[in-house]
Amino acid sequence: MHAPLVVLGGGPGGYAAAFRAADGGLPVVLVESQPKLGGTCLLRGCIPSKSLLHVARVIAEAQELEAAGIRFGAPRIDLEALRSHQERLIGKLTRGLDQLVKRRKVTRIVARGRFQDSSTLKLEGDHPSVPEGGRLTFDHCIVATGSVPAIPAALKCPSPRVIGSAGALQLETLPSSLLVVGGGYIGLEMATIYARLGCAVTVVEFTDQLLPGIDADLVKPVHRRLSELCDGGILLGSRVTTLTADDDSVTATVMTGGDQLHALTFDRVLIAVGRRPNTKELGLEHTHVELDSDGFMLHDAQMRTADPRILAIGDAAGQPMLAHKASHEGRIAAEVLLGEPAAFDVQAIPAVVFTDPEIATCGLSESRAKAAGIAYETALYPWAASGRAQAVMRTDGMTKFLVDPSSKRVLGCGIVGAGAGELIAEAVLAMEMGATIEDVAESIHPHPTLSETLMHAGHAYMGTATEIYKPRRERKTG
Repeated sequence: MHAPLVVLGGGPGGYAAAFRAADGGLPVVLVESQPKLGGTCLLRGCIPSKSLLHVARVIAEAQELEAAGIRFGAPRIDLEALRSHQERLIGKLTRGLDQLVKRRKVTRIVARGRFQDSSTLKLEGDHPSVPEGGRLTFDHCIVATGSVPAIPAALKCPSPRVIGSAGALQLETLPSSLLVVGGGYIGLEMATIYARLGCAVTVVEFTDQLLPGIDADLVKPVHRRLSELCDGGILLGSRVTTLTADDDSVTATVMTGGDQLHALTFDRVLIAVGRRPNTKELGLEHTHVELDSDGFMLHDAQMRTADPRILAIGDAAGQPMLAHKASHEGRIAAEVLLGEPAAFDVQAIPAVVFTDPEIATCGLSESRAKAAGIAYETALYPWAASGRAQAVMRTDGMTKFLVDPSSKRVLGCGIVGAGAGELIAEAVLAMEMGATIEDVAESIHPHPTLSETLMHAGHAYMGTATEIYKPRRERKTG
């Protein structure tokens, strides 16, 4: 079997590439090893986790409304019904993708693909869609194989009580206690879910800050709320050295400050220390594709690798490992093969941590600016001054811009607060359009909304904020 274009991987990047190429008139074969399309994001990542985070937020809101005189009973958790809800959600979305595959006349093959050479895939699997002989040749292949959890050798434990993020989302039982190893976005989102469902959660993070790489002032409100939520506490500057499991529990040896060892016992342990590109078992050594030291496929702005027949997108192509970045790259790769003048040339890639409160960022951060010696000024607006934040009892937020001191153009933005992920797109657009902080400040925003905090941050930078007194001379610079 031969195809002008093969897309290897059916996640957000893969199906975006396949659909865009098909829309442009290119015959496409989409190869995915899982029976359902959607990849990690839809099947066992972004979508199911955000559904559960919504459940957690509703539980929290019910508790918070007691301050306004509204009291509900304690929540009763029906895990079977909750799992059924998750399955219906995922099923509806995957069925939608199946319909789009058919309407676009994309050929779907359920198999694991491995490169035999630069123009041939060996298809492994016994699904009826696999062609006779199990070989698929192509003119071009877009690799969109995503990533898999990275588990340190010391933490590998064959017990079902030691789980990854996919296992954590299955909710087969509700553990009495849970250790979360890793204070990144996956670990903290799972910690939020399980703590709200009634588990005693403990978080261990190797660095001295949760969410390493994000500015400390944005992380502070999240740390404060999680500290109240996690009965077992948050252990920073600590690491788990060993895990030992029996039929009833898991014992973790935790090294804290001063090299002190503590043996702590939990019902379940979640390993969430990062992900690695899923490129190791693809047979890329039989092609001209080059990998970096972390296993990412090297490529240019048109997503082309060193092999002229093979392009790379998504998690397999490098950081940041985000579904929306993969989708964007997928469209670019398809347009390149369609002969269009496409290239990856963006000013900002937004990232959202769906904790409570959320953190959303784009562009330059203060920590990166300081490390690189980039001059910047900050524009800050505390949500305590927002009427909308006061009305919904969510004043634990802040909006911050980084501004070029000479041109006044927006260099980056960080928002911490309820619904921050829904607000960051304005800052992304500002950066893509080359907007100045004055442009943001002088754009009329609806009142009362949390979106006003972006406008007010601009006013604060200019020294003309209405709701707070912040003269221009108090602006923080770096």
